Amino acid sequence: MIHIMIPYNNNNNNNNNTHSYAKKAEELKATSLASAMETVEKLEITLGEFAKTHKHSIQHDPEFRARFLEMCAPLGVDPLSAEKGFWGSMLGIGEFYYELSVKVAEVCLASRSRNGGIIKVSEVKDILTQRGTRFQFANSKNKSSYSEEDIITSVKKLSKLGSGFRTIKVGRVVMIVSVPEELDDDHMQVMNLAEDISLYGVVTVDDMTRELGWDKDRSNRALELLLGKGMVWLDIHRDQKRYWFPSLWKKQGS
Repeated sequence: MIHIMIPYNNNNNNNNNTHSYAKKAEELKATSLASAMETVEKLEITLGEFAKTHKHSIQHDPEFRARFLEMCAPLGVDPLSAEKGFWGSMLGIGEFYYELSVKVAEVCLASRSRNGGIIKVSEVKDILTQRGTRFQFANSKNKSSYSEEDIITSVKKLSKLGSGFRTIKVGRVVMIVSVPEELDDDHMQVMNLAEDISLYGVVTVDDMTRELGWDKDRSNRALELLLGKGMVWLDIHRDQKRYWFPSLWKKQGS
């Protein structure tokens, strides 16, 4: 008897299985996406109810307002840009930050000839406080106070306009830069050193050599732009050059 072996071809089965797996994966993906969108929608509704309940605290308590904005961020809700929508009409947050950003810009530009376009957030707040600057939210009769965090948020709105405004961290101090020049790592190290070792934001080339391990050429290169833009002042005393950062001067007792 002759046995004829017929080879088994499972290509069709494999193709069918692959197609089934792909179809199932798409179904699961669509289901997951729909579920995620439904969850986000529910969270947005809950967030809206929270905002209505705590409207007064959001408008008049800077710390509470900062925490509320943190809650909004993961959901992609931006009350700052919704001046005419639900959030804007109910809270007036976008208008508040717009007005605050204008006042912050005025302070930064007015002080640029003194500090070269770099100023502490705390100093900006002090200047606005001395001027008695306060803002009113939509549907609110009372003027609202604001915090340094509010000022930082308002600078973020300015930065979106490509105006050169941004915040940087120098040591433990948050500062606003209002000029388009980029400060590289060397510039930041010089500022950090001046903030760390001196009450008046003073540094010398010897300080940079001792603390940062730089040679004179590197130190002078880092200082060149800062001097040219007025961010640092040069004082020569008994043939020693000392570089002062007016933006880093500390108040007595601070």
